[in-house]
Amino acid sequence: MLGLNRILSLRAARIRSCGSPGARLSPRSSSCHNPAASSRIYCACLLLLLLVTPRVDSSWWYIGALGARVICDNIPGLVNKQRQLCQRHPDIMQAIGEGTKEWIRECQHQFRHHRWNCSTLDRDHTVFGRVLLRSSREAAFVYAISSAGVVYALTRACSQGELKTCNCDPHKRGRASDERGEFDWGGCSDNINYGIKFAKAFIDAKERTVRDARALMNLHNNRCGRTAVKRFMKLECKCHGVSGSCTLRTCWMAMADFRKTGDYLRRKYNGAIEVTMNQDGTGFAVANKAFRKATKNDLVYFENSPDYCLQDKTAGSLGTAGRVCNKTSRGTDGCEVMCCGRGYDTTRVKQITKCECKFKWCCAVECKDCEEAVDIHTCKAPKRAEWLDQT
Repeated sequence: MLGLNRILSLRAARIRSCGSPGARLSPRSSSCHNPAASSRIYCACLLLLLLVTPRVDSSWWYIGALGARVICDNIPGLVNKQRQLCQRHPDIMQAIGEGTKEWIRECQHQFRHHRWNCSTLDRDHTVFGRVLLRSSREAAFVYAISSAGVVYALTRACSQGELKTCNCDPHKRGRASDERGEFDWGGCSDNINYGIKFAKAFIDAKERTVRDARALMNLHNNRCGRTAVKRFMKLECKCHGVSGSCTLRTCWMAMADFRKTGDYLRRKYNGAIEVTMNQDGTGFAVANKAFRKATKNDLVYFENSPDYCLQDKTAGSLGTAGRVCNKTSRGTDGCEVMCCGRGYDTTRVKQITKCECKFKWCCAVECKDCEEAVDIHTCKAPKRAEWLDQT
């Protein structure tokens, strides 16, 4: 890859030198004397570069890093439709930016005890770096939870009256019934259908500009994320009547806490299904015939994940050197698993904790600050030769 970049840079330099008025041509400057041959070489190199270079996901995810300074023309990676929606709905982009921070926090919570912990890169327009170039389980999860995060953020903003184009769910009017009897629709039902509709139009726009296996995978996982939020909509009611009896009820539909969506998608990550493209290129076939076919609610992926043990720039792995681990755990947060068998260092630190708490009438709890020594275990760095193999 570096060689190709070198060829292209040399080609650009030659074009500048051949085209400059003061350039002196020597008999050996055959590239300038024979522009047709030079162009053929350049085109061949460019075609090869395009074939071997993975698609870099400069993404709308970067909106979260911009915060209130969202300027549509400055967001890298947006396709025309996304840029048009961005320019038309600046208030929605603001909500998406806030939502992006929320789903990234949820992603990091779900994987806090794993080698890959949903780390983001500062001042990187891809947000997650090269790790998502691989069509792995991790990519499937990130696309699903990012799509879910947009649905959640937009639906919440609608209910709070922060968006010009939507409000509470207009279809929740009149009377309805459930297993407890009849009730009146009232309050403000979360307009989940608006959130899903806009999220689909905005997020899927980029994937619909190309027709390849990765785009199809992303579209599938995006949909899985959007529908996950709707799955946890719940009916909330307020009772009216003498002494709080529920002779009359006013109810509305509300989203559950986003943690429920995160937990659900994490379970889907654990059960994600490896697939291949079917023969006509319009869908998936399960990679291992011994496993069931993927449904619309399953996360799908094409490639196995790296082990994330060592820093590997090409794979986007940050490695686990320096990560805190649990000495007594046998799970993924345990030192044996987290440190990939390299061992760990132990540091004793002092922590201030609340102790000897007493209830004081009325109405407070008073505690003392107590100092205690705590052992912190962190994964050892790999041996130098082992690290160099991965960089």
